[in-house]
Amino acid sequence: MQHSDQGLPGFEGALDGSDLSVAIVQARFNDTLTSALASACLAELSVLGVPAEAIRHVTVPGALEVPLALQALAETNDYDALIALGCIIRGETYHFELVANESGSAVTRVGLDHGIPIANAILTVENEAQAWARAEPKGRDAARVAVEMANLLKEIE
Repeated sequence: MQHSDQGLPGFEGALDGSDLSVAIVQARFNDTLTSALASACLAELSVLGVPAEAIRHVTVPGALEVPLALQALAETNDYDALIALGCIIRGETYHFELVANESGSAVTRVGLDHGIPIANAILTVENEAQAWARAEPKGRDAARVAVEMANLLKEIE
């Protein structure tokens, strides 16, 4: 029988990050929003038992730079999971689609190429109000996804 952790849809079982090492890559573009994502993510990692000394938090200029930093972190083999944080707000040009599609595709590719779970919390929203409505919940969700997937992969191996 499937059940959700603490009543949150999509999460199964108790999430324990006490023996995990996690790295976070945060885009600085839309910094106020991405900092809110990071704060919520870090707080949730703490709640899930991930030791503060087992968390590495780096920043990059924007969403397109996130995958390269994730790749470098994955190549160290020091982490059980990675987290991508960013915020892309639609503007008046095609640039939104380019950044959203390319960053999302590259994040997925890094995870698959390196066999490491990556919780992708790069928000892609229509406006700032949507971003603020999602920042805290998606930051928490990213932490939960990272812990759940890291534990699942350890169990499978």
